[in-house]
Amino acid sequence: MYESFFNLNTKPFDLLPNPSYLYMSGTHGKALSYLRYGIQERIGFILLTGEVGAGKTTLIQELIKSHLERVTLARVFNTRVDSQQLLTMINDDFGLETGGRSKAALVRELNDFLIDQYAMGNQAVLIIDEAQNLSGELLEEVRMLSNLETDGGKLVQIVLVGQPELRDTLAKPELLQMRQRIQVACHLGSLDESEVKEYVLCRLEKAGNREAVAIEDGAFGVIHGACRGIPRLINILCDYMMMDAFSDERKTVAQADVQAIVDELDFERKYWNPKVAAKPVRKTDTTKPALAYRSRKAEEVLRAIRNLDARLESAERQLGISGPEAMLNLSDRVDRIEQGLAARVSRLEEDVNMARQLAMDAGMYLRRGPERPLTDRPGQEPKRGWVSRMLFGDR
Repeated sequence: MYESFFNLNTKPFDLLPNPSYLYMSGTHGKALSYLRYGIQERIGFILLTGEVGAGKTTLIQELIKSHLERVTLARVFNTRVDSQQLLTMINDDFGLETGGRSKAALVRELNDFLIDQYAMGNQAVLIIDEAQNLSGELLEEVRMLSNLETDGGKLVQIVLVGQPELRDTLAKPELLQMRQRIQVACHLGSLDESEVKEYVLCRLEKAGNREAVAIEDGAFGVIHGACRGIPRLINILCDYMMMDAFSDERKTVAQADVQAIVDELDFERKYWNPKVAAKPVRKTDTTKPALAYRSRKAEEVLRAIRNLDARLESAERQLGISGPEAMLNLSDRVDRIEQGLAARVSRLEEDVNMARQLAMDAGMYLRRGPERPLTDRPGQEPKRGWVSRMLFGDR
């Protein structure tokens, strides 16, 4: 659509994984070297992980296209299957007949095929993409395939490619044997801001014109921040950027232009899929005592304490928009609140002391019995409180 306007041969920010457009960042170059080493040394298991859109598929295609010689390859994409379906897909991709075969027959024929390839000097490589979807049971089935070997070495190299969750799955205790067989593991990290700039310019160059559009340095910071250095998201945002410049018939992109696109697309919500905000938790009123038999006076005091902050906040708001009269009014209101609170606390203390004394009297009365007075002082009348009257009547 905009290729001719910018003097480009192809779209520079297409989402299709194309090894011709592979930008070899530090992390991508390291991962490619590890993959080549693992296959050349006939290491049984190789692990490649990376975030969605980090370039795993493009890197694998580059590996297949340019770095594998005398290799017989099978590649499996659909990993939401059972063990027999997985074996069927593997054999089918190696070019074997699979119709009507039992699981045992599939394993036997795969073993015979791999031996033939080894005898011919070919190297069999199995790449399982989206491996994070494999269950622990299926991963164990894959591990069993690595047991297919001769005295000279493994008959098949297995490359597991997946998102970071794959590492979590492999960390489970029941997959210890699987983990111990992974001798090469690499992870595709995101691009830093300087790499984002070079990535964008590199793709423009591969599309035919590195100077197709003049991009302000600050714009690369916006691209990096919105995309977190993930190549697929960079492609999406930069494609919008090119269309925006084309629609305005300009060949310059400012920081504000990119920020406007990010805002209009609601990029954070749309492409990062943030978790739904948790519903606010209703806080427990920790000022309330656990005992169910609080006195009415205690309730009044607690209500006064809980309302004090709200009253003060309201007074402060009025102070912010009023003058000296509001200041005096505020002082009077605070004094009244403090006086009322002190009076209620005093009444509460009286209630508590009375209840404590009644409890002590009741305990003494019950220990001594109704025929003995609740005092040892000569000449003093025995106490006849409400506990005594309730238990023994007015005797």
